Amino acid sequence: MDKLIKIIEELHPDVEDIANQTAIVDDDIIDSFSMVTIVSEIQETFDIHIPADKLIPENFNSVAAMFALIESLED
Repeated sequence: MDKLIKIIEELHPDVEDIANQTAIVDDDIIDSFSMVTIVSEIQETFDIHIPADKLIPENFNSVAAMFALIESLED
């Protein structure tokens, strides 16, 4: 999970305690451009492909949700 947190922190160093945020998308902490970058970085870092049907706010509203998505796609 540390790699994921690092990805997000590098893109948004202004967001405090990103690991404990629970509405990253819903509260507009990250915008659509950042989403594209985060998805790209996750795919490259974790060597996975995130299908379009998984690109929903619920999967990106928290670091925990993103990590759960990553784990489900690694299997």
